Amino acid sequence: QVQLVESGGTLVQPGGSLRLSCAASGFPFSIYPMSWYRQAPGKERELVATITSGGSSINYADSVRGRFTISRDNAKNTVYLQMNSLKPEDGAVYYCYVIYSRGGAFRGAGYWGQGTQVTVSS
Repeated sequence: QVQLVESGGTLVQPGGSLRLSCAASGFPFSIYPMSWYRQAPGKERELVATITSGGSSINYADSVRGRFTISRDNAKNTVYLQMNSLKPEDGAVYYCYVIYSRGGAFRGAGYWGQGTQVTVSS
């Protein structure tokens, strides 16, 4: 089955950097767009970044553009989120996400990882 496992979250000081990883399995990773979302306590989950299968098209939320970089290594079935110049408001649980059309179904189903906690504080 589809499995997404995030890692790399930790406590980091404002202005610091962190690299999150999402290890994917159970689907043909290399042909699917991947996304990072985040959710802070009491707030709605928000889209952070999306990358297409080949990495040719990337989209970022305005709040992270210029500071975060999404990338992928299809040989390793892994998507990354490099976070620089972190701010306290970046603190959240970060989730990996994919919409997978099992067996070529007309509509795909969304799959989430368990999330990894990022805390930005001095």
